Amino acid sequence: MDRSRFVTLALASFGLIFLSFIIRGTTRIFLPYSISLALAAPIVLLAFGLMCYLFIWGLLDITGIRSID
Repeated sequence: MDRSRFVTLALASFGLIFLSFIIRGTTRIFLPYSISLALAAPIVLLAFGLMCYLFIWGLLDITGIRSID
């Protein structure tokens, strides 16, 4: 993985978190709270998984096992 892809994925994960807040906030206007949570939850889980992946990749880079070229 090169550095530009790493940064792009990190920005994408923060964008997904922002998108989940937007979806949760706007759907609460029209729909019940539980449905707005159900709509935003998959996006939050995707962002969390992406952040975990990037965190592990960063740890591998710091320890020298795999490098970010």
